Amino acid sequence: MKFSSYWHDTSVPFDKAVAGPVEGEFEVAVIGAGFTGLNAARVLAKSGVKVALLEAEHVGYGASGRNGGHLNSGHFASFGAIKSRFGDAQARRLWRAYDDSIDLIEAIIDEEKIDCDFRRGGKLKLASKASHVKGLQAMCEEIRREVDPSVEWLSRDDLRQELGSDAFHGAVLSPKSAMMHMGRYVNGLAEAAHRHGATIWEHNAVTGRERLPNGWRLTTPTGSLTARQVILATDAYTTDTFGYFRRRMMSVASFIIVTRPLTPEEVAATLPGNRNYTNSLNIANYFRLTPDNRLLFGGRARFSAASNQKTDTGSGQLLRQQLLGIFPQLADVDTDYCWGGLVGCTQDRYPRAGIADGVIYGMGYSGHGAQVSTLIGQALADIAMGRNDTNPLDGLAWNAVPMHTGKPWFLPIVGAYYRMKDMLP
Repeated sequence: MKFSSYWHDTSVPFDKAVAGPVEGEFEVAVIGAGFTGLNAARVLAKSGVKVALLEAEHVGYGASGRNGGHLNSGHFASFGAIKSRFGDAQARRLWRAYDDSIDLIEAIIDEEKIDCDFRRGGKLKLASKASHVKGLQAMCEEIRREVDPSVEWLSRDDLRQELGSDAFHGAVLSPKSAMMHMGRYVNGLAEAAHRHGATIWEHNAVTGRERLPNGWRLTTPTGSLTARQVILATDAYTTDTFGYFRRRMMSVASFIIVTRPLTPEEVAATLPGNRNYTNSLNIANYFRLTPDNRLLFGGRARFSAASNQKTDTGSGQLLRQQLLGIFPQLADVDTDYCWGGLVGCTQDRYPRAGIADGVIYGMGYSGHGAQVSTLIGQALADIAMGRNDTNPLDGLAWNAVPMHTGKPWFLPIVGAYYRMKDMLP
């Protein structure tokens, strides 16, 4: 078993980063080479802007290369919950952003010729308990009525055609949802940004920043550069250099295991529908088939802000127990990959993007960034170029988390609360 991301291990790494020290003068500096930062750099470079991108590790190192491979339409919350929180107009704009971003990803893949197994397979939100059925049916009807008439309710009998498990009591089908190989996409974005003229440095964390009369100086271990504007796209991997954002976001660990490739017979007995799947528990699981027919299965196996081989091993064992609880027929199927990573969560689980603390920023995707972060990257590039009407998160207030300085000491308490709720009928 490899303690590394399947997406990293099965894609060709980006190899066009600058080998020399960080230096130069730029119009825009982007910090973070995930989906958000790479698409911002790509859009800026295509528009003729002199742009630099600084990455602390390697392209796609963080959540963009460690996620579950889902591009799910809509938002995790019900439309009614978003509407009551932000009002009708903002709720519709936010909901559309997730759908529009999947359309944008598909267009970028076509435009930049990125081979990443993109497919519109749809998503099932599965009722884990009989008591969840009524609420999910109501959510389905509301979505159909308000924002997406393509959504359907599938009964327990319908699910027999979708997956080989009796663990669920029905599901909401969102047919617009898609999937892709995340590693190939993120490296393809980097190739495209470089091809259009972006200068990319890897293994250069921003360790300091200094405000200048006409912008910023950013310092890294190998040197420094100046930029008129800065885009911060580091999400859960934001450091203390940007404490304003650390106080507003909690980094939570999430974990994933991937099996060996399944045989055609095993696929037919397990996930014949070949969609994205999530369950309805508070501490939810998500799963899908990879392009080579492995079963990818993930979740927040433990509530912590750490991911290392020790935590990944324990979490992987727990995830395997959960997987076999749903698919006992896979008891003899080995696990080939196990990894963890950090998720940047806001207190209300809605992402944020705009201008604050002197920088343009987009982050706080709360475990649902794969689908919307590409669009947010474009919106951040637009802001840098003076266009302020494409940000679907514009104007959302973002208060600091009470008693939070960047280290979420309270996560075990939160985890215990949600586990207790999941134990109830």
